Amino acid sequence: MAQTIPKCRNIIFTLLIFSSLLQAQSHKFANKLSPKSLGFKKEKLTHLHFYFHDIVSGDHPTAVRVAEAPMTNTSSTFFGAMAVIDDPLTMGPEPTSKIVGRAQGIYASAGLTEARLLMTLNYVFSEGKYNGSTLSILGSNSVFSKVREMSIVGGSGLFRFARGYALAKTHFFNLSTGDAVVEYDVYVLHY
Repeated sequence: MAQTIPKCRNIIFTLLIFSSLLQAQSHKFANKLSPKSLGFKKEKLTHLHFYFHDIVSGDHPTAVRVAEAPMTNTSSTFFGAMAVIDDPLTMGPEPTSKIVGRAQGIYASAGLTEARLLMTLNYVFSEGKYNGSTLSILGSNSVFSKVREMSIVGGSGLFRFARGYALAKTHFFNLSTGDAVVEYDVYVLHY
């Protein structure tokens, strides 16, 4: 009887290990797919042109500082400041121009000696055939350079699997309030 219990334990242990191995082999982590199986067609290049209105002053700001470092307010570049934004994207530079979407995300002052922002944004479009589609932007924005380039690292909707770049040019900047209007030319490869 005493020898039967160890044998049963060994059999049960072996069965548990074997069943675990069978289950592990039945699940796949990755599969190769054909792009056609997901409905992908020929890749397209799209150019978008709009204006980004970053309003930090007044009663209805679209960019709000949510964090700062102990040294932020004594730094010439506001190093360590972080803002959350929900900025309108418009067809023209005027604040009353037609809204085509929103820039939603975070930017942070990431330059010790130069005014440079780390931008992590989603452009959420609300106009025409792009309504509901998004582009994800990630990059460094040296705000006082004439033209800045940032990467498009993805998207959704009509911009699924997007890649490309965005060129930013300051159209207007108010030194006393910090409000800015930035012109964007965006070049997107997508299906």
